[in-house]
Amino acid sequence: MSQHHFKIDTYLDLLPLQSRTKNMLHNDSIVALATPSGAGAIAIIRISGEDAITIGNSVFQSIKGKDLTQQKSHTLHLGHIVDATKTLDEVLVSIFKDPHSYTGENTIEISCHGSTYIQQQIIQLLLRKGCRMANPGEFTLRAFLNGKLDLSQAEAVADLISSDNEASHQIAMQQMRGGFSNEIAKLREELLNFASLIELELDFAEEDVEFADRTQFHELLNRIEFVLKRLIDSFAVGNVIKNGIPVAIVGEPNVGKSTLLNALLNEERAIVSEIAGTTRDTIEDELVIGGIGFRFIDTAGIRDTQDVIENIGIRKTFEKIEQAQVVVFLFDSSEFKVSGLKLKVELEKIRNQFPLKPLIIIGNKADKLDEAEIQNLKSKIPNILLLSAKKNIGVEDLKNQLLSFVNTGALRNNETIVTNTRHYDSLLKALEAIQKVKFGLQTDLPSDLMAIDIKEALYHFGMITGQVTNDELLGNIFANFCIGK
Repeated sequence: MSQHHFKIDTYLDLLPLQSRTKNMLHNDSIVALATPSGAGAIAIIRISGEDAITIGNSVFQSIKGKDLTQQKSHTLHLGHIVDATKTLDEVLVSIFKDPHSYTGENTIEISCHGSTYIQQQIIQLLLRKGCRMANPGEFTLRAFLNGKLDLSQAEAVADLISSDNEASHQIAMQQMRGGFSNEIAKLREELLNFASLIELELDFAEEDVEFADRTQFHELLNRIEFVLKRLIDSFAVGNVIKNGIPVAIVGEPNVGKSTLLNALLNEERAIVSEIAGTTRDTIEDELVIGGIGFRFIDTAGIRDTQDVIENIGIRKTFEKIEQAQVVVFLFDSSEFKVSGLKLKVELEKIRNQFPLKPLIIIGNKADKLDEAEIQNLKSKIPNILLLSAKKNIGVEDLKNQLLSFVNTGALRNNETIVTNTRHYDSLLKALEAIQKVKFGLQTDLPSDLMAIDIKEALYHFGMITGQVTNDELLGNIFANFCIGK
């Protein structure tokens, strides 16, 4: 193997792993509550570390007199947690031995009764016996450092925990199983093989020989560029699925906004959440349609007014529309003869200010219209959606129209979808480096300069999976995890 080839492997694989292991991997035993805090039927307390089983054994009395340190991995044991002569609880202890555990270390999980008092008493006892409290995400961090997960899989764990609809759950599961990692790893491996050949050419620069087939290399770069662009484009869908689609509902009071939301909420499992907006706190209704989350933002009406206070409300309405991905304009269709001109003015304001934003115009209370009035409305307002929220007529059409704004084809086909902003940024930088390599190949750039751009692309690939990383990056990622995971 040439010195240059070894430099690539060392720079991208060996050194970062040694560095992060030295700085971040500890052998001490950590403890945390692995289930949500508060009272419940059962709580699980997790310990991981070299001495985890020994520490657990020091506070556990088996009903059959077993020594936990002598038991096989992946076994369950019934007994009591005892503090000196005081019995704290009857528990079930699970044993997972190094390396066959989530963290890759010795791990035990204590299933106790869900009293908050019992939880705290057991954790305090374990702290006195030599454990320390785990930091947020430290169990998953250790799994990553011990090679049980790569970095993108570890990040998918947090996404899985926070998933609140079918689509986000499906993507997180696909990434946790390594779908995204495998795609990136294959590209990186092929690129690394060519990089090795190009670096080898540098050892024989005086002989002017080529070990890397330029035609094959060009085909590879085209394929990598195609895949990177597809992954980058998928982020638009992934971001929507992960965070939900913000939908601004615009309309005058008493046109049926609340009734419409209730009609949607009654058919779908949903939560009502209080979310801090950029200008003020707003109450948003969040619901799931077809596995996709939608956040409905209620706004004030838009109209010409000299009232200073009302103008402030209208300005805030436009701010909310700016934040939304879709705008739903709701009006009372039975009042169209009276308010048609005002409606036209309000629609023009929205279209002029947000020409590229999807706009759904809904005429509510359509059950009060006769056939002639319906045809008149359809001729005056193309693509209008007529419905009756109160009688639940046409609500299904609205749901289908909202879903049409989400490209779920990639999701249905189980394609890799990028949802992580950090991954998106690395993919953009990798694409830029690959395009530099392509340009260098087309302009006969010397091999030593081309190798620099290849190394840059490999670096950004490695940043996604964690083959290249640093302590600050890991700290930022795992700080967003919950304690106990």
